Amino acid sequence: MSQLLIGKNGTESPEPVKAEVTGCVPEWLQGTLLRNGPGLFKVGDTEYNHWFDGMALIHSFTFKDGEVYYRSKFLRSDTFKKNTQANKIVVSEFGTMIYPDPCKNIFSKAFSYLLAAIPDFTDNNLINIIRYGEDYYASSEVNYMNQIDPITLDVIGKMNYRNHIALNLATAHPHYDDEGNTYNMGTALMRFGMPNYVIFKVPVNASDKEHKKPALRKVKQVCNIPFRSTLFPSYFHSFGMTENYIIFVEQPFKLDIVRLATAIFRSVNWASCLKYDKEDITLIHLVDKKTGKAVSTKFYTDALVVFHHINAYEDDGHVVFDMITYKDSNLYEMFYLVNLRKETHEFIETNKVNFSPPICQRFVLPLTVDKDAPNGNVVRLKDTTAKAVMQRDGSLYCLPETIFEGLELPGMNYKFNGKKYRYFYGSRVEWTPHPNKVIGKVDIVTRKYIEWTEEDCYPSEPVFVASPGAVEEDDGVILSSVVSLNPKISPFMLVLNAKTFEVIARASIDASVHMDLHGHFIPTQSTN
Repeated sequence: MSQLLIGKNGTESPEPVKAEVTGCVPEWLQGTLLRNGPGLFKVGDTEYNHWFDGMALIHSFTFKDGEVYYRSKFLRSDTFKKNTQANKIVVSEFGTMIYPDPCKNIFSKAFSYLLAAIPDFTDNNLINIIRYGEDYYASSEVNYMNQIDPITLDVIGKMNYRNHIALNLATAHPHYDDEGNTYNMGTALMRFGMPNYVIFKVPVNASDKEHKKPALRKVKQVCNIPFRSTLFPSYFHSFGMTENYIIFVEQPFKLDIVRLATAIFRSVNWASCLKYDKEDITLIHLVDKKTGKAVSTKFYTDALVVFHHINAYEDDGHVVFDMITYKDSNLYEMFYLVNLRKETHEFIETNKVNFSPPICQRFVLPLTVDKDAPNGNVVRLKDTTAKAVMQRDGSLYCLPETIFEGLELPGMNYKFNGKKYRYFYGSRVEWTPHPNKVIGKVDIVTRKYIEWTEEDCYPSEPVFVASPGAVEEDDGVILSSVVSLNPKISPFMLVLNAKTFEVIARASIDASVHMDLHGHFIPTQSTN
């Protein structure tokens, strides 16, 4: 039996459950797909306000010799322990603020918060799975992570970025280079001196399991980027990376630091501290990975909101990067549980005016500039209509090329990360309370699009796994966990031919499977 668990408490399957396979899972597909997302929304008589607040439920799908095994566990974070011990929500999340007990000394609490300037965040790491060295972490966008055992899903220990590098916030979408080093990005706020965006690197050989030393102890700072506005840093969920450059998009979707620091006393949640300024511009920072220095040219574009970068690469003296953009910040509002529980027709009527669709856009940044370029456009590439127009002050105004509209949660063959590529995969976003009903594939060169869909079925973010020895970019499989509104359809792991989107296999699971956000595939040899 299965149901779509939007805003409903999930259940664990702590012991492996063998799936019933129809079709044929490729013998070469050996490894574990870890998935992360919100799974517990009500504790006792208290309930979270937002889908992104739910306590983390970690899933694993293990592929071994043509069989598939499923297990899941709630992340035993400190937040989980405090909430379940109290049998109520006692730790604030992004969209759900828990206010101080009026019987306690609120003045003492106020002083300690203001002294710190930035509140101590939850460790409910519900967004993604990150690898640092050989360590795997459940992660969100705060300074805390929880290291997990990728086999048992047990928590090994809690990690605080601040013990190793001055960060208050960090993304849950790092990059991995060809050597296996991890690059990530965070925000250092006022407690640590001048506020900056920080790009950092953790070497592939950073783990020391014998002495139980964390990989983060070898973290190296790549560079700092000063805030454009000291009290209003840009929100960012991901960033771009090529062989030689980091791309950071400083969007006008901003965090109000003063409001964040005093949210609890203003009786507002942290989510309300994010504001979108549609009259502002979007700055694009290009940073040399080796020197840590930003390219001196000022690149900018119109106001936009971005959560997910797709890929970036260098081509004939240009940096090309693709990302999913929005015209406003209303996407977050859709996921308040009061909205998700509306009847479909009511949800559509409410959001069809306010909701801007996700658009895959390509931006091109010339590394050298011909000031006599015709029409002021200094992009010389012939395979794109994206432009960069020289302004009087020497800055470049970037006009993107629209590649595709309607897909989110983008994925690709990660062997092509930072390199010129052709295909990306994603989940279609629609005006329904359950927005991901389709997974699609876009050919960026031909603009052809193919998709998989099935009645009453809701697939997760597609994950590409390459075939052994693959040469062609789309030689491999797409993995997606699927849940259904139809009680006759058990949740299943879908295995698609990445070239054709034909179904190779589906592995039905006799257990509760929850909708999730992001994940990480670990080939078998990496889990030994």
